[in-house]
Amino acid sequence: MSTISYRQVHLDFHTSEFIPSVGEAFSKEEFGETLERANVNSITCFGRCHHGWLYYPSKRFPELIHPHLQNKNLLLEQIETCHKRGIRVPIYTTAQWDGRIMREHPEWLALDENGEYIDTQNVPAPHFYHTICLNSGYRQFFKDQLVDMIEVVGPSNVDGIFIDILFQVDCKCPNCVAKMMELDIDTEDKGSRIRYASQMLEGFKEEVTNLIKELAPAATVFYNSSHIGPAYKKSFKDYSHLELESLPSGGWGYDHFPATSRYARMLGKEMIGMTGKFHTYWGDFHSLKNKAALELECFNMLAMGAGCSIGDQLHPSGKLSKGAYDLIGDIYRSVKEKEPYCFDAKARTEIGVLNPEEFYPEDSYDLSISPSLIGTVRMLQELCYQFDIIDTEMDFSKYKVLILPDCIYGNEKLEKLLVDYLEKGGKVLGSYESCLKKDGSPSIYGVKFQKESGFYREYVMPNEKMGVHLPKEEFVMYLRGLDVERDGAEVLMDKIEPYFDRSGDKFCSHQHAPSSGKVGAPEATLYRGALYFSHPIFRCYRKNAAAWCKAMVKDALELLLPDKMIAHDGPSTLQVTMNHQAKEDRDVLHLLHYITEKRSEDIYTIEDVIPLMQTKFRIYVGDRMIKTVTNVIRGEELVCTRDGEYIEFTVPVINGHEMITIQ
Repeated sequence: MSTISYRQVHLDFHTSEFIPSVGEAFSKEEFGETLERANVNSITCFGRCHHGWLYYPSKRFPELIHPHLQNKNLLLEQIETCHKRGIRVPIYTTAQWDGRIMREHPEWLALDENGEYIDTQNVPAPHFYHTICLNSGYRQFFKDQLVDMIEVVGPSNVDGIFIDILFQVDCKCPNCVAKMMELDIDTEDKGSRIRYASQMLEGFKEEVTNLIKELAPAATVFYNSSHIGPAYKKSFKDYSHLELESLPSGGWGYDHFPATSRYARMLGKEMIGMTGKFHTYWGDFHSLKNKAALELECFNMLAMGAGCSIGDQLHPSGKLSKGAYDLIGDIYRSVKEKEPYCFDAKARTEIGVLNPEEFYPEDSYDLSISPSLIGTVRMLQELCYQFDIIDTEMDFSKYKVLILPDCIYGNEKLEKLLVDYLEKGGKVLGSYESCLKKDGSPSIYGVKFQKESGFYREYVMPNEKMGVHLPKEEFVMYLRGLDVERDGAEVLMDKIEPYFDRSGDKFCSHQHAPSSGKVGAPEATLYRGALYFSHPIFRCYRKNAAAWCKAMVKDALELLLPDKMIAHDGPSTLQVTMNHQAKEDRDVLHLLHYITEKRSEDIYTIEDVIPLMQTKFRIYVGDRMIKTVTNVIRGEELVCTRDGEYIEFTVPVINGHEMITIQ
């Protein structure tokens, strides 16, 4: 049984000292009743906010209680009324952003190599975004404040601690310089400083987790960096679970959660997805997200094996918004009904996609998702393949195909893993620079690198093996590729050269010169189970969504993976995910049909749910005996027929989110 709550609220309360009468309208009974009616079973409430204020009757730091807080017991009463109703209350505290620290202890702030304060948000002042250095005297203050909060609340009342804003920053403040010199680290080398910052952050998390466990052994612990990826993998041992902050309208976008969650679910910890009820970003007071958008965001969390968390911000008065909790209540009523089909569910997958983040330069602290990975996720979801995102420490043998999207830079360890995987019958789809040696030595693809293409745009020529259903004429590739030569591989598709590259005085029309008809280097090759594209085909798709790029990948996967797990005759906007519940001995098929639109200048959102009718499915089940196929949301048993190792059935209507069990 899952130990996390599936219906959470993350209740921000970053409240300025310039606002009077804070909490004057708070009623603990009304607070608890509102959450109970909204089907909330966990709510993260504030101990300390980004403005630097406390919301409990601190004994060690009474001067830090919000100066206009009317009820000094606000947090204690929030916990009391929630516990009375069986609602968990993890406690929030900030780590590296604090407006009061910025003003009163500038000596505790992180400094860049030029001696300037580090502001990762690029927001004009006034703000609280100058990053605090954890090597400063602040470290002891943070621990003292944490101890104070746990002691005042009472260890048995502490369900969890949510520690926000933990960043690996390139800090060159006097404290960090002194520590690095003690460790004989070159303080003038950026890469060395960043590696040290990572080690220091890992040590901080371990120290704080041990402190929390000593004081409140039953408390959950989570550190929020706004992203879950390979860069923080070493410190996940100090987390009780994972929370994936991902507000699609707040800068993350609708591509972020599908990619992050498919990696996070492989890390051996339960996870929660986190979005917001805000129309845009955190702190968007008096706004509500479109219901259809919030449905997709929460129901996709269930499909990815995660619990749900919806971000809100309590008004300074202390009164919850009725509109917000009517909206949250509608969503969570549905989540509550669906939970039994989500607990302890594990994804059924056929493809493993290597995460490019693992191969970012060692001295990088870029936590963004690679455009190549986003392109891969989009393609595979649109083509209805079931896949995980993995790293090189995970088991390759679970997958029929491994995808190396564009920028998986090879090393001796990875090459050995891939050779072993291929020798045992696995298949590989790689592209562009992934595991292609620039010195021209042999590769797993049976091709050798020659040079970067001399044309920034060139063409591919479909044929009966690749681009099978495309017109048999040239198609442009919008990013520069590589020239490779055969070293035993079969050529599946050729590149075609333009008349010339657009440069200097040479140009033709508004963009690139057209095809010259001259055959160039290979575009797609196949060698002993390893298929290769010489262009960054996944980044091309992310950049321009050219349908021919997706068609080429589709043909490649059909060569490598003939027994696809799931197929349907619906549109590419239908998102299909298969999970398995071992205890119940059933597969659960999540069908999501919501179409994102950019109706505004700033954000993508969803307003309308467009039903799909009479959608046919074909599911690979092997030799497993199938008893029933049921739409559990509608309570309808579906007529199912068998075709060898496949079953086929039709779903009469898909209205937003449907869940089909295969028993």
